[in-house]
Amino acid sequence: MSRRSRPEWDDAGQVSAMVVVMVAGLFLFAGLVLDGGLALAGKVRAADTAQEAARAACQAVDLEYLRSTQELRLDEPRARAAAQARVSAAGDSGTVHITADTATVEVTHRQPMQILSLIGISTLTTRAQASAHIERGTTTPWDEGAL
Repeated sequence: MSRRSRPEWDDAGQVSAMVVVMVAGLFLFAGLVLDGGLALAGKVRAADTAQEAARAACQAVDLEYLRSTQELRLDEPRARAAAQARVSAAGDSGTVHITADTATVEVTHRQPMQILSLIGISTLTTRAQASAHIERGTTTPWDEGAL
């Protein structure tokens, strides 16, 4: 029996190294796709929460001021509390800025990463801002042409 001699440029094991690199690349790509989708969802959630909180704040109309002056104005402590409660209920943090007739809310959302956390990226922080403005309804008795 003759033994086959191996050439000096033996490539045994090179396919294994290539497979390891390819699997690592695919794993990283899967992480970017999955966690990238989660990051986009987190941004949308932050925007939704900011919009909801701003609208909630605009429900806190100062009724005594409205009845005495027939002008719209937010009750600042109630509006701030309503907006902050909405942000907190969503599990996020944020800041609320109230003017006479406008509520502006900035929400910070921390989205946990699923696959990228294995390489040290545990969360992604997204921010969104929204404003709401109170408007007079069209059926109030003090509008021109009403009753």
